[in-house]
Order: sequence, then C-alpha cells, then structure tokens
Amino acid sequence: MKKLSGFSPIYGPVRASDVQSFLEAGMKATQEMRQVRFALYDRAVLVPTEVVNSLGYLILGAVVFFLLSGLSGNGYSGNMALSVGGRSALNLLFAYLAGTVLGPLLLPWLTGSGFSLKGLFLGFALFIVLFLGKLVGRSPIEIIGWMFLIPVISSFIVMNFTGSSTYTSLSGVKKEMRVAVPLQLTFAVAGLALWIASRFG
Repeated sequence: MKKLSGFSPIYGPVRASDVQSFLEAGMKATQEMRQVRFALYDRAVLVPTEVVNSLGYLILGAVVFFLLSGLSGNGYSGNMALSVGGRSALNLLFAYLAGTVLGPLLLPWLTGSGFSLKGLFLGFALFIVLFLGKLVGRSPIEIIGWMFLIPVISSFIVMNFTGSSTYTSLSGVKKEMRVAVPLQLTFAVAGLALWIASRFG
C-alpha cells in the first residue's frame, strides 16, 4: 500500500473517545483501546434509534388490529373494537418494546446464540406474563394466536440488532436469517389467522 500510494496505514483505537489519548501517546494504541466492547451503555444507545425507526410499523399494526377487532359473526361492533382493539394494541406495544428495549438491554443474558432465538424466548416470556395478567384474550383460539404473534414480533425486532453488535459476523447473520425469516413469517401468518378466526368463534 505504501509503495502505491505513499501512505502508511496506522491502526488506532476502536472508540473515537480514545483518539486524543492515542495521539498524545505518539499514536500508540493500548490493549484497552483495541478492545471491542458491547456493554450495557453501548446496547442502550441503540434503543432510541430502533424505537423511532420502527414506530410507524407499530402504529400501522395497532390501527389494523383495532379495526379488525370489531369483526364478529354478528357483524361489526364498535364496542368490541374498543375493548378487544385496545387490548390488542397493548399486546402489540408490549411485543414491540420487548424487541426494541428489553432485547438489546438483556442481550447477554437471553437464551440462545442467534438473535432471533433470543428474541423468541424473550417474547414467549412476555406472553406468559400477559397471559397471567389476562391480557391475551379470553378464547383459546385468540390466546394461541397471541402465543404465536408476540414471540415472533419480538424475535424479528431483536434479530435486527445483529448488524449493530460485536456478537455476529455478516455470514452468520445471513445464515441465521435464511432459517429464521421463513419461520417467523409462517408463525406470524398462523398467529394472525388464529386471531382473526377468534373474532368469529
């Protein structure tokens, strides 16, 4: 490289905050400067961006579920849309926050090596909490529908953090997505179908 360009590359610190110390030390990086970390603070700074970037999808999903909640075998009910729709929007919000907030914050302690699997376990734990709080519906079909939907939403969102972390490589991300995305899509469709069927049960 030096022969072709006349420049010699100098490898500095990982973090921009260490550049001043690096320069003062005669452009010599310590082992600490070369250490790549992904501590709680580093994961927390990802949260606001992910929350804002995906907020439109949450609002759209909440509106769709709210409108569909009024459907029943007896026609359309505004009261049912308010009660069931409000509960459904709340479930979507919890699943969304599980993926965008709890996922990155709890990442090292979540079960599984793949991010999609970590998000899946987190979402299922959330479903158990909501089930115990009687927030996932009253009919068995609706409950099973949310048992599919909540973990899948959390799984998909947490999987998006693969490119923002030091835990995975590009090839690893592609390999995980080839397996995870078709499964997520399948369970999402099944969960939505069950939820819609519960409106007519």
